Amino acid sequence: MLAAALLWSAPAPAQSASGPLDFLGNIFGGKSNQSGTAPSAQPASTGGWSGEDGASGHPLMTASAIREAAANFDSCVASMWPDAARRNISQENFQRFTAGLTPDLRIMDLLDSQPEFTKSVWDYLDILVNDNRLAKGREVLAKYKPQFDATEKAYGVDRYTIAAIWGIESNYSTQMGDRSVLQSTATLACIGRRQNYFRDEFLSALEILHHGDLSPEQMRGSWAGAFGPTQFMPTAFKRFAVDADGDGRRNVVDDPADLIASTANNLKKDGWQSGQSWGYEVVVPKDFNYMLADRSKIMTFAQWEHLGLKRANGQPFPPASDKAYLLAPAGAEGPGFLMLQNFRVIMKYNPAEAYALAIGHFADRLRGGTPFVQAWPRQERELSRAERLELQQLLAQRGFYRSTPDGQLGGETREALRSFQASVGAPADGFASSEMLDRLRGQ
Repeated sequence: MLAAALLWSAPAPAQSASGPLDFLGNIFGGKSNQSGTAPSAQPASTGGWSGEDGASGHPLMTASAIREAAANFDSCVASMWPDAARRNISQENFQRFTAGLTPDLRIMDLLDSQPEFTKSVWDYLDILVNDNRLAKGREVLAKYKPQFDATEKAYGVDRYTIAAIWGIESNYSTQMGDRSVLQSTATLACIGRRQNYFRDEFLSALEILHHGDLSPEQMRGSWAGAFGPTQFMPTAFKRFAVDADGDGRRNVVDDPADLIASTANNLKKDGWQSGQSWGYEVVVPKDFNYMLADRSKIMTFAQWEHLGLKRANGQPFPPASDKAYLLAPAGAEGPGFLMLQNFRVIMKYNPAEAYALAIGHFADRLRGGTPFVQAWPRQERELSRAERLELQQLLAQRGFYRSTPDGQLGGETREALRSFQASVGAPADGFASSEMLDRLRGQ
């Protein structure tokens, strides 16, 4: 769930391990079927691997460690049989579904990819929330109206949000990825720096196949193992997938009823609040203290109004007692947003603010809403990876940043940058602009 070339690093997502920085670069338009046959032997895609050390510097991502683990791949897969047995997977099915598995080492480059440039939040939204995708979304809402009706009644989750996730994750089932989930998760369970995490994903994938919910051909997706139109990881499938139409299978790939209900069940169990928005675009006053733009600083709408914030469309806020936090994704030069509980729920599906903002905005547009009112600072250019590293290093030299610089501008970097901005009398919005980098260089 958007390409490695896109904006904003994020921690490992709860739903799609490939994450928001992975989606556009890892969708290959794969098709599924329901033949139920065992997977054919997968050729080892070692030729696609660069053969180089991973950019993370992790000891398990050195070229020699990768080669050594790849040579031990068969033994590693076989060693997971006792764990599979404890999950009540039969030995016959374990052997059937693991026969012929080989590692896809190209995944090692994808696991450790560090893009030279990233996309801005406005470019990200331009890519994801566009007229063509909105038109497809409206067609899907009309075509599957009975399924959406039943799901809203059962789970209380807004149909437009489910349709937005479907549209952004797979462009309405047209771009779901074409890598074998078994091969991908087995590769990552045995090779590289996240083996413990992916061991559970691999064993969960085996459970899904053993129970007969899906066939190996249906379980094709991203390099990290996310599959289906709304990109379930195997462990997420186990927790949230439901058999909405009562046919005995939880088919989140080809069955619209199961797909829609399972996605809604995921959101509901993560805390979705029925009848509530994800958030509101707001106008932030010029003299605002951006140290308050932090997800930990939650206030009522009445308190935000007292600080001078107003809805961008001029309409009143909802009940004054409702609570929200302020997000300023483009700093003081861009629009602000007051975020409610449902925004946090979307971030549990994929913990990147740009992704959650795109889902919320797409849902609003599908229900007839307008584009954002305020302009983005499109004149700003995104920093290169070398510049992002330099910015972190300069912040560290001045005592604002305490982690190891990695070129990824996450929450800790933004917090450090806000502290620096406050120290020099600039708006403490945490926005990593070229101007802020120049100011750091000049200090």
